[in-house]
Amino acid sequence: MVWDAGFTTRPELRGSFGMVASTHWLATAAAMGVLERGGNAFDAAVAGGFVLQIVEPHLNGPGGEVPILLAPAGSTEVTVICGQGPVPAAATLAHFQGLGLDIIPGTGLLPATVPGAFGAWCRLLAEHGTMELADVLAPALHYAETGFPVMPQVAQALANVAPMFEAEWPSSAEIHCSGGLPQAGDVIRNPGVAAVYQRVLAEAASAGGREARIEAARKAWYTGFVADAIHDFYTTARLRDTSGEVHGGLLTGDDMARYEARVERPVTYDHGDVRVAKCGPWSQGPVLLQTLSLLSGLPLDEMPVDGPDFIHAVVEASKLAYADREAWYGDPDVTDVPMETLLSDGYAAARRTLIADTASTELRAGSPDGRAPTLPRQRIAAPGSPGVAEMLGQAKKPSGEEPTTRKGAMLGDTCHIDVVDRWGNMVAATPSGGWFQSSPAVPGLGFSISTRGQMFWLEPGLATTLTPGARPRTTLTPSMALRDGKPWLAWGTPGGDQQDQWSLQFLLRVLHGGMNLQQAIDCPAFHSEHWQSSFWPREARPNRLVLEGRMPAATVAELKRRGHDVQVGPDWSEGRLQAVSQEDRGGLRWLRAASNPRFMQNYAAGR
Repeated sequence: MVWDAGFTTRPELRGSFGMVASTHWLATAAAMGVLERGGNAFDAAVAGGFVLQIVEPHLNGPGGEVPILLAPAGSTEVTVICGQGPVPAAATLAHFQGLGLDIIPGTGLLPATVPGAFGAWCRLLAEHGTMELADVLAPALHYAETGFPVMPQVAQALANVAPMFEAEWPSSAEIHCSGGLPQAGDVIRNPGVAAVYQRVLAEAASAGGREARIEAARKAWYTGFVADAIHDFYTTARLRDTSGEVHGGLLTGDDMARYEARVERPVTYDHGDVRVAKCGPWSQGPVLLQTLSLLSGLPLDEMPVDGPDFIHAVVEASKLAYADREAWYGDPDVTDVPMETLLSDGYAAARRTLIADTASTELRAGSPDGRAPTLPRQRIAAPGSPGVAEMLGQAKKPSGEEPTTRKGAMLGDTCHIDVVDRWGNMVAATPSGGWFQSSPAVPGLGFSISTRGQMFWLEPGLATTLTPGARPRTTLTPSMALRDGKPWLAWGTPGGDQQDQWSLQFLLRVLHGGMNLQQAIDCPAFHSEHWQSSFWPREARPNRLVLEGRMPAATVAELKRRGHDVQVGPDWSEGRLQAVSQEDRGGLRWLRAASNPRFMQNYAAGR
């Protein structure tokens, strides 16, 4: 192995009291503060999640969504809280076809889904936490009211879309541009969001016990003044989106009132003595499990994780798994997803024979139970168009230029937080959506609404054909693993379609590369863009393989020889992984944490 696994950018944290890792140091500190005050991992995750809404507004917000995996102390099972809201009841194929659209816009009012994050955080707190909503909201309120330092990525995202705000989205311009555009390091506030949360807490304060107060706050959000403001705006405003046209919205107060965060069982796959748990096929989560099942028949222990054999195997297995994602995944409430067969050993064995010594240029979905796959019409990206990392605003081009945008709109991305406490409670959550650059701010609320509806197709007969009231097949995908039947590892990353690629690489480095958590995060990573992006404009780059710049030259050359369309990115550009773990050691619960050094804002804390 050329990469020096003995060096890490920061230590793997170890202790026995509690550990937090998140995509922003302020969220990590807030969550750790909750643990120090006696709260459990679930209290801490909620506190950190609310802080992320304030300090990473280009990556998530109060109007976004969050899938959550959790394992209470002593449990042998993982539980899912689905905080992914559905599209409105009025979001029909006929409506979009009547507008002359063949793809759902990536920004504006049309792609809105019900903002599920608040309901999901409330459910986690009510059913598994111990603290008051006011207590876990306090850090977020502090930063919204008194201010927080602007990261360069936030300032750049706002600068990119400010002209569009001023020309097309006046409610967003009033909030984000009226005092001049902030520069990196400036302190900014969000008094509008602070006022919303203060009013929610005030309206809930007179309810009965703790759980009753949390439920009253949830009702204020989904049937009270928050829902009213969203209804008024989305049923009257008409604004321009990435289609280039002016459109009205479809989200109503009735859609808000019907929503409730759901508790579900995860989808799991056993790999040796480890059981990996993911959210269901309304997320892309099972694609990690499918890729793992394909790789389980290969000699992974013999492959250096920065070598061509390992990368080739992972990428070619991913191509097959993601093709199945495109053909079969969707909201199981409205789509028949053959999940049991997709994860069966026999299906994996048959599909594994398709992995050749050279790179495949085809998108080859399987036929579980003999069913013929149906794929969306493929959209191929034009040469020279911005890649996934650039569109997500994660990285500069290799030339050093700033990320490219289309029609004044840079895509948003995602956050992540993991927590484990001294009692053994563990949680992984991937908040996202409600990015300020993707939809106009709702007047009177000061935040934007998720545009996750862009992940549906307007072609009939697909697993993800637009269906009123259905959940989009989201890219959000936290991970959790049990070892010998006990909760062991929680991890995740932002990154859209790359999330389960980077998350799988991390797991394989730990299980087969012998790395600790920080080594596995620091290790040079890669991703494929072979399949269609989940985000507007839904384009694919068949056979494109993007390698982090620190990859060995011999690995790069051999992958090119095997037929991969290799693009080498900057040295520290792939992944934003976070992780925590726990294990029993001599009667002591031993906790670990690690966080990504890329983009200089992620942090872990613990003791």
